[in-house]
Amino acid sequence: MPTTDRASTKDRLLDAAAELFYRDGVSIGVEALCRTAGVSKRSMYQLFASKDEVLAASLERRAPAYERQLTPDDTGTPRERILEVFERLEKASTQPEYRGCPFLSAMVELKDPEHPASVVASATKGRLTEAFRALAELGGARDPQLLARQLTLVFDGASARAGARVETLDGLATATVTALLDAAGVA
Repeated sequence: MPTTDRASTKDRLLDAAAELFYRDGVSIGVEALCRTAGVSKRSMYQLFASKDEVLAASLERRAPAYERQLTPDDTGTPRERILEVFERLEKASTQPEYRGCPFLSAMVELKDPEHPASVVASATKGRLTEAFRALAELGGARDPQLLARQLTLVFDGASARAGARVETLDGLATATVTALLDAAGVA
């Protein structure tokens, strides 16, 4: 099989996986995945050993764009930059296709921290927490690590509740984060 065909098949599988796993959950079957991607199961198994590997690869592929979407601009104070992340979350949550954080969703559905996709998702979430910690430290937080964990908790809780359509964020996440930043001494 020529390299361009393999890449095309792989891209189609990863695109379909990202869409289906985010919209319908990680329990989507191989048949549905291959049908959506327009590839045979044989082709999928030539590229990946299992559906689990496809899920992990789709999350790995999605991580850079996800992180760029959440990365605050380099302008503004650390406080403003942290709040910007939550403003972006609130805005994203208003979109009809929003289903919450794809990385948190995968970890919750899989319930196995050793699953290849959980490992990718956990690393991605860890980078978000580390970004919060660095900003908290720059902003003079009394305990940057604790604040970073709290911010991640708010982020994940807000994205999960908004993704499940049980809560509209409408300033709720930013108000909560503002209180945390005040309590932590972040100017």
